[in-house]
Amino acid sequence: MREAEVRRLLGANLLRALAVILSALLPPFLLDGFSLLGTHLTWICVCSLCVATLNIVLHLVLKPNQSPKRRSFAHKISRFLKCCIYFFMSCILFHAIIVLYGAPLIELVTETFLFAVLLSTFTTLQCLCLLGPNIQAWIRVFSKNGAMSIWESSLQITSMCSILGAWFGAFPIPLDWDRPWQVWPISCSLGATFGYMAGLIIAPLWIHWNRKQLTYKSR
Repeated sequence: MREAEVRRLLGANLLRALAVILSALLPPFLLDGFSLLGTHLTWICVCSLCVATLNIVLHLVLKPNQSPKRRSFAHKISRFLKCCIYFFMSCILFHAIIVLYGAPLIELVTETFLFAVLLSTFTTLQCLCLLGPNIQAWIRVFSKNGAMSIWESSLQITSMCSILGAWFGAFPIPLDWDRPWQVWPISCSLGATFGYMAGLIIAPLWIHWNRKQLTYKSR
């Protein structure tokens, strides 16, 4: 495993974490009345857009999983459309799962769907950038010992941390504390965000610490 590849991963993950931080710090200077809790849905949109844009740019620049085959323009357009469909389907699926876990079915639909978009941005979008619309590759990566590069290992860690963060973020909601951050889905989306950022830092450190045990070759 090349140390340079690990440093590239660390640099990319730090930029992703910076995008999340800037999505909370910059909008107050650009949007009147913006606050992380008071206009939380606006922040979810801004954060999702920033993270999605940066992920796509990093994928185009770093090309961590580039195929040696040359693809036609028509194939690239078809692939892009498939990615858009997969992302939308992921939002619908996350929305359904969140409702099954206790979110309001009819009320607060916008809040629940935007939370699903945020989760899809932290998880599905990374899969689409790295693996493309290939369900078999997704299953391989998230199976035991399925990662074949440090980028896929990082994908595993950040995705799991995001979902675990959202799950832990739901714990304070039913408590009778009457805090503004207990309003749905603030604590869950913040939990997912903190989990995502933690995963971004943990992934390269874990890979570096276990580099002698990891047998795959970086692509």
